[in-house]
This record gives sequence, structure tokens and C-alpha cells, in this order.
Amino acid sequence: MSRQRTMEAILASEYVTIGELVRLTECRYSTLKVYTEEGMLPFKQEEEKLTRRYQRKESVERIQMIRNFREAGKTIPEIKKILRRVDGECVCFNK
Repeated sequence: MSRQRTMEAILASEYVTIGELVRLTECRYSTLKVYTEEGMLPFKQEEEKLTRRYQRKESVERIQMIRNFREAGKTIPEIKKILRRVDGECVCFNK
């Protein structure tokens, strides 16, 4: 079992895990997992079996953007379309 990093260490890091994003954003793990699987939340992964790493600052901003769209009544497909435009038509982030 791994030890959790302190919030100070997380805030000082460029990359965080999905569990640390949960702590930073107070968003449910399952929600972030869906955002990741739908290609809405970009991550880096060195090898197939290694932990996914998310850019802390960009990911927190992205999650807030998605939340704002959800609160405005947008569906996941609508949000994905908007995000593709925002990202300059980049559809897949994890490659």
C-alpha cells in the first residue's frame, strides 16, 4: 500500500495521479475515470501498465471547465465537441 502525498507535495508537483486529482478538485474518482475514458481529460503514460499522470494545473482547469459545461446543461457528447474545438481538433490525448 502506497502512502498518500501531502497536499503541499501535490501542489508543488507538475504531474499528479487521478487519486490526487480527486483530492484537488473534490470530484468523484468514477467521474474523473469517465472523463479520462471519454478522452476529455488528457494524461501521460510512459508504458501500458504504469500509472497515468495528469498535468496538475491544466487538469484542474479542465475539470472546472467540464463542470461549468455540465452545470450549463451540456451533455458529454456536446462537451467533447467543444473541447475538440478548444484543443484545435486534437481528439485523442493519450497517444
